[in-house]
Amino acid sequence: MGITWNNCFSSKRYGIENTTQDRRSDFERDWDRIIFSSPFRRLQNKTQVFPLPEEIFVHNRLTHSLEVASVGRSLGGLIGEKIAALPEVKENVDAATFYNNELKYVVAAACLAHDLGNPAFGHSGEDAISKYFRRRDTEKPEDVAFKQLFSEAQWKDLTTFEGNANALRILTMHLNGRARGGFRLTYSTLGSIIKYPCESLASGSKSEVHRKKYGYFNVDEQVFLDITKELNMVAEQTDHALVYKRHPFVYIVEAADDICYNIIDLEDAHRLGLLTYEEVRDHFLEIIQYQTSDLERVKKIAEDLSDDPNEAIAYLRAKAIGVLISKCSEVFWQHRDTILLGTFNKSLTDAIPDMQEALEKIKQVSVEKIYNAKKVIELEIAGFRIMSGLVEDFVTAALTPKPERDKEHKKLLALLPQQFVFDEAGTPYEKVMRILDFISGMTDVYALKLYRKLRGIDV
Repeated sequence: MGITWNNCFSSKRYGIENTTQDRRSDFERDWDRIIFSSPFRRLQNKTQVFPLPEEIFVHNRLTHSLEVASVGRSLGGLIGEKIAALPEVKENVDAATFYNNELKYVVAAACLAHDLGNPAFGHSGEDAISKYFRRRDTEKPEDVAFKQLFSEAQWKDLTTFEGNANALRILTMHLNGRARGGFRLTYSTLGSIIKYPCESLASGSKSEVHRKKYGYFNVDEQVFLDITKELNMVAEQTDHALVYKRHPFVYIVEAADDICYNIIDLEDAHRLGLLTYEEVRDHFLEIIQYQTSDLERVKKIAEDLSDDPNEAIAYLRAKAIGVLISKCSEVFWQHRDTILLGTFNKSLTDAIPDMQEALEKIKQVSVEKIYNAKKVIELEIAGFRIMSGLVEDFVTAALTPKPERDKEHKKLLALLPQQFVFDEAGTPYEKVMRILDFISGMTDVYALKLYRKLRGIDV
């Protein structure tokens, strides 16, 4: 039997056979496990787009994740009610209960966790971690020998470090001295964050959204396969690589993220003076007009609030998000059959009728005036040097055979927290992954301080 609305969810937890009874549902408990975790708390000191502020408040990874979770909960509630009314679901008590009451919690928890794998220094952090390995992809004898320490799939992981794959790893990996199964979340929540259900060797597609990037590291392949099996995900036939179709809930999580960063980045840019009030107002109104019958009233309220431009923009931002939530739920429902099978080859926001021009304008202004702003570029350059420098220091020490390590190597490895200490008998890839677990979890501030200390800039 293939995937259906009745068998694509599970309250079973990864890494644990039996769960205790609780007044909360298993899916509500996923939210609590994430929000009380150290990796989630560290998001407050990880850059979203703009450098962490000293005076003007802009979003960091934590506030972004909370807002995505709020949007995701609304989307999950709207879509869940519609799925619950399907005849084949309605006659299945467990499925109807899940979609009516629980899908919103699954989506919210997945949204809360979707950025856990992103390293410090914004969008450049992932690329910066891989910089050291890419620099060693040469024909020099020492680099050829270095590359031969890893399989083709392992080398692809290292040269294209992926935050999405790292999120799955953080949620499921066994750290030294910790319980097996990581966060022990439900399979439903784990499946909902795997935006790209393929290995790194299958990634890089420009025409297939589920293969644009990859969703798990080679070391975590069995974890990925356990999830696909439990949720009845659809395998894709390929000659050489492991690829699955997307889980249907992924589209909802992705839409919540897309809605937030498209809209919220404009609000932050206004606060920082990169975009004028009029520019942001007009972009938001262009979205709002697609559903609001009383557009003139909305304009009047915004005008009344314009003495405090930040408040006026906040009002319009809320209205724009509400419109996009409604439109995305309509798109999901319209394409529910192909979404269930994972063959819908667009994001929900990219499939909203008649709204693509407005959203494309936002993307263009974001690239021109936000992502290429001087402060953002300066942060990316600093991030490149800091993160790639830390990777070089620690990887060199870890891969130097223990008898050959000098005093500096030993001191560096002594800085690893106990949960990231690697097995000396492990493969080079396993050792490197433990180092990347440590470095990718750092906050902006910690990475900067450690880099300065290791370079002798600050003692």
